[in-house]
Amino acid sequence: MIEFELHDHEFIELNNLLKVTGLCESGGIAKLLISEGQVKVDGAVELRKRCKLRAGQMVEFSGQKVTVTGDPQ
Repeated sequence: MIEFELHDHEFIELNNLLKVTGLCESGGIAKLLISEGQVKVDGAVELRKRCKLRAGQMVEFSGQKVTVTGDPQ
């Protein structure tokens, strides 16, 4: 389980989360994998590449889980 801290931001876009956590080598690869239906947000397949993730949400990809943490805005 990976935890990603939002710090002072309200959200992070899904493709950026995959890139900054190291689950994808680049944003382009992340976008491709999202569009192929390989990423889930809160248990459901997410096809929106720039889906805004907020504190409390969970992303699943390639057997890894990322929990978004931070103070809800």
